[in-house]
Amino acid sequence: MAWVRQIRIRDVRNIQDETVELHPGLNVFFGRNAQGKTSLLEAVGLVARGRSFRTDDAPSMIRRGAEGLVARADAGEEAGTTALEVALQPGRRAFRVDGRDVAPREYHGRLEVVVYSTDRLRVVKGSMRDRRLFLDRSAAALWPSYRGDLREFERVLLQRNAALEARRRDEDAWTERFLECGARLRHRRGAYAARLTEALASGFRPGGEIYEVLVPTGGGSEQDGRGALAEEIAAVLPRERAAGRSLAGPHRDAVDLRLDGRDVAEGASSGQARSLLLALALASLRVYHEETGRAAVALLDDLDSELDAERAGSLCAEVARRGQALVTSAHPAWAESLRPLGRIYHVSEGRVRCA
Repeated sequence: MAWVRQIRIRDVRNIQDETVELHPGLNVFFGRNAQGKTSLLEAVGLVARGRSFRTDDAPSMIRRGAEGLVARADAGEEAGTTALEVALQPGRRAFRVDGRDVAPREYHGRLEVVVYSTDRLRVVKGSMRDRRLFLDRSAAALWPSYRGDLREFERVLLQRNAALEARRRDEDAWTERFLECGARLRHRRGAYAARLTEALASGFRPGGEIYEVLVPTGGGSEQDGRGALAEEIAAVLPRERAAGRSLAGPHRDAVDLRLDGRDVAEGASSGQARSLLLALALASLRVYHEETGRAAVALLDDLDSELDAERAGSLCAEVARRGQALVTSAHPAWAESLRPLGRIYHVSEGRVRCA
């Protein structure tokens, strides 16, 4: 099991320079709003993923007046401890493993996190691109080869678009490669969506809801999917040539997040959307653990604002039994009730102290 033994955060939002020793099980951070609790989780997520789970505007994470930020974690496993570090300045991002600069490809996959935060409601209420990113990143964490399949599809997509735009003679060759890569990606994305739906069915369902994640696959096999994708492309090819880009394929597929048979975007309340987001996070944690035998680190922001205190505490205990969890709360009494499960911390004005 990989877990964060220590996190050092320098110049991340309102956190100037803090080093926190963490418990391998449950870690609860409490304090008033806007004190730095979510920023601490964001820093752990940055170390794991190389990006923020709150924003695509990476420079906005840098503390006002600072030139850049650094987030560093000592990630422990049975084989020992690895120092992982992300340093960010406007226009520049560096990744380091045990003090050695590495390429992003070598860095990713060393520490996995699963996040619940209302900052990520775009996964549920946002664009189809946000939903595809959620599935693709979760699947890549589960199956490292998925990241390679995704990268190859994106390369082929760029080449096919260039051929369409320039009306090049190699358009057909790139279309054949597009069919091959696109069918493989759809098939694997569909397999992950099915696995996630299976976990959702027996997971967190506060009102007995039925949650589903549905994506186009084109059939039961990769070959069936290739045939279906070929038909889609044939139907839009004249428009593709006019537009100079690919108009059908995994990069444009819809991802249906269903609540009792209807897409959640069709009238779900904000409470229902938050519940689905939490259900997706917990299902992702479960699938990762069952498929790999390892536990991802759970980052659960303001969990007790979504659930009653007793249910939130039970959920924390369940997650912490499988691996490490970092949880934030604005309620000191609730945090104190969880002390037997791990460690609690007070966060105030960007300072973190063991309570």
